[in-house]
Amino acid sequence: MSYIFEPPRQPSVAIKNSDDRFPVHRIYCVGQNYAAHTREMGGDPDRTPPFFFCKPADAVQEDGTIIAYPQMTENLHHEIELVVALKAGGKNIKVEDASNVIFGYGVGLDLTRRDLQKKAKDAGGPWDAAKGFDQSAPISAIIPKSAANISLDSQIKLSVNGELRQLGSINDLIWSIDETISALSTLFELKPGDLIFTGTPAGVGPLFPGDVVEGSVDGVATLKVCIGN
Repeated sequence: MSYIFEPPRQPSVAIKNSDDRFPVHRIYCVGQNYAAHTREMGGDPDRTPPFFFCKPADAVQEDGTIIAYPQMTENLHHEIELVVALKAGGKNIKVEDASNVIFGYGVGLDLTRRDLQKKAKDAGGPWDAAKGFDQSAPISAIIPKSAANISLDSQIKLSVNGELRQLGSINDLIWSIDETISALSTLFELKPGDLIFTGTPAGVGPLFPGDVVEGSVDGVATLKVCIGN
């Protein structure tokens, strides 16, 4: 088979302690899945059905990357998240079967052009430009499920220039990991290589050129990126 131009490289993520890499199929994100963050964004944290949005697969960026400050925004925000990496998929996956499709976990940063998101919300429009821009999904190396030490008590946190901004625990999720996978599979046929950003705790805020952003999830990984010009 020939192409009219060289096809882009397969987006992928490092796997901890391995030379193999995790090929990325799609990136799904859960909106407002921590009660405190839902409140700070003006929402109601009741367990209404979760909603999802997507980022392009090539938005992933390696740990240690310098992230260019994106164009067309004056209000870039950080959102630290536990990321679930899938080794299998399917439709209408039962909650009790959801853990079977998990390959491992990572720590991700859902970068958001908050001013563009507000305009989209006010106009009742889509969030694509606010969420799915270039380099908007930095992620740590993925740790396989068998090697992870994650629990409901695992803390998730983020600091900027050494100042703690976000702090929560996995137990604060409105929709659990398994419930999220199950709900998502009713909307899409999940595939091996899918990444699911599971939501962010309260404390989101602005980033500026020169900022050093460090995030972690206990028992999973750490992530560090710098914001460039």
